[in-house]
Amino acid sequence: MIPTWAQLLYLAGAVAFILALKGLSGPKTARMGNLIGAGAAVLACAIPFFYVDDMKHVPLILAAIAVGSAGGFYGARVVQMTQMPQMVALFNGVGGGAAALVALVELHEIVELDHAGLDVETFVLVATAFTVLVGAVSFAGSIITFAKLQELMTSRPVVFPGLPVVFGGSLIGAVVLSVLLVREPSMTLGIVLALVGLLVGVLLVLPVGGADVPIVISLLNAFTGLTVAAGGYVLSNTLLLVAGTLVGASGTFLTLLMAGAMGRSVANILFGALKGGSTLGAGEASDRPVRSAGPEDVAILLGYADKVIIVPGYGLAVAQAQHTLRELVDVLSARGIEVDYAIHPVAGRMPGHMNVLLAEAQVPYEQLIEMDEINGEFKNTDVVLVVGANDVVNPAARTTPSAPIYGMPILNADEAKQVVFLKRSMRPGFAGIENELLFNPTTTLLFGDAKDTLGKVLTAVKAL
Repeated sequence: MIPTWAQLLYLAGAVAFILALKGLSGPKTARMGNLIGAGAAVLACAIPFFYVDDMKHVPLILAAIAVGSAGGFYGARVVQMTQMPQMVALFNGVGGGAAALVALVELHEIVELDHAGLDVETFVLVATAFTVLVGAVSFAGSIITFAKLQELMTSRPVVFPGLPVVFGGSLIGAVVLSVLLVREPSMTLGIVLALVGLLVGVLLVLPVGGADVPIVISLLNAFTGLTVAAGGYVLSNTLLLVAGTLVGASGTFLTLLMAGAMGRSVANILFGALKGGSTLGAGEASDRPVRSAGPEDVAILLGYADKVIIVPGYGLAVAQAQHTLRELVDVLSARGIEVDYAIHPVAGRMPGHMNVLLAEAQVPYEQLIEMDEINGEFKNTDVVLVVGANDVVNPAARTTPSAPIYGMPILNADEAKQVVFLKRSMRPGFAGIENELLFNPTTTLLFGDAKDTLGKVLTAVKAL
C-alpha cells in the first residue's frame, strides 16, 4: 500500500509534468519547463526508495540508474543538432522497451497469483497485454527509425512481395495472442506476444521513407506514452498514468499536426510506399543545367535588396552555419534591409528543429515567422535565400500529382523576384525528387559548404 505522503508527492510530480508540458509550448519558458519535467522524473524515481520495505536488488537498481544517467548525460552533451531526431528515436525506443519489460515482470507475478487460485482483474490483464505488445512495437519501430536517420540502412522505403500479408498476419496474431493472454495468463504467451510486437514494429516502419520518418517518430512516441500510462495502471502508480497520458496525447496531436503540415494522412505516411506514395529518401543528382554564381554576385543581390527572406533547412544544421547566417542577417539589417526567416512546420527532421538551431545562434525569436504568416510576403520580396532547404519550397507539391509530396503546403519562395539556393550538389532533397525551382530563370545557385559560402558572402557584403 502506497502511504499518503508518497501519494501526495506523486500528485505533485504529476502537476509538475503538466507544468513542464505547458512550459515547453513557448521558447521563453521551454528551458524552465524542461527543468521542471526533469525534476519531477527524479522525484518519481526516488520516492519508492523511502516507502517500499521489501525492495530487492537495490545495488542493481542503483547501478542501472547510474549507468542510465551517465549515458543520458554523455549523449545529451555530445549529440549534434543534426542528430537530435536520432537521439529522440533512441530515447523513445528505450522507454517503450522498458515499459514492455516491466509489464512482463508484472505478468510473472500475475501468473503466480493465478496458479495460487487468486483472481486478477480482467482490465489489469488487458493493460498488461497492451503494454507488452505496444511497448515492443515502439521499441522495434524506434530502432528502425534510428537506423534510417543515422543512415545505417537505406532511408528509402523497404518493401517486399507479400509485405501487406505478413504485416496483416502479424497484427492478427498479436490480437489473438493478447486475447489468449487475458483469458489464460502465461509467461510463454507474454514472451511470444513481445516477439510478435517486435516484428510488427519493424514491418510498420520499413515501408516509410525519407521525410516521413520524423512523423513516425512522433507516432511511436505517442505509442510509448500509452504503454507507460497502461503500465501505470498495472502498477497502481498514478504518476506513471498521468505522465504516460500526457506523452500519448501530445504525441498524437503532434503526429496529426505534422501530417497536416505535409498535406497527407497518417495512414498514407505509414503505408503510402505500398502504392508508391511515400517520400523516397535518397535520390540521384541531376545533370540538368542551372544558373550558378559566386559569393560576390550573391552579395550584390542581397546587399542592394529592400526585403530578404531566409528559408533555413536541414543543410544549415549539417553545415553548422547558423552563426554565420545570423551575422550575415545582422549586417544586412544594419544596411536597412528588412530580413525575416520563413519557418516551415517540418523543416529539418523534427518539429521545431530550425527554431532551436537559430535560437542557438541568438536569432531573435520575433524574426522567425511561421509558414502561414509569411507566405503572402514572398511576392513582395526581392531575394529569397534558401540555405539547406529543398522539399519545403518545391513547387511539385502544388503542380505534380505523382510527386510523393503532392498536396504538402510549401513556402511560396517561387513567387519572389529572385531566389538564391545554397547547395552542396544537385542531389535532391530528403523526399528524393527534383526541385523544379532550381531550374527557374529567377533562381541562382551557389554551390559549396553552407558555412564556407555564407562566410564568403558575408565578407563580400561588408565590402559593398
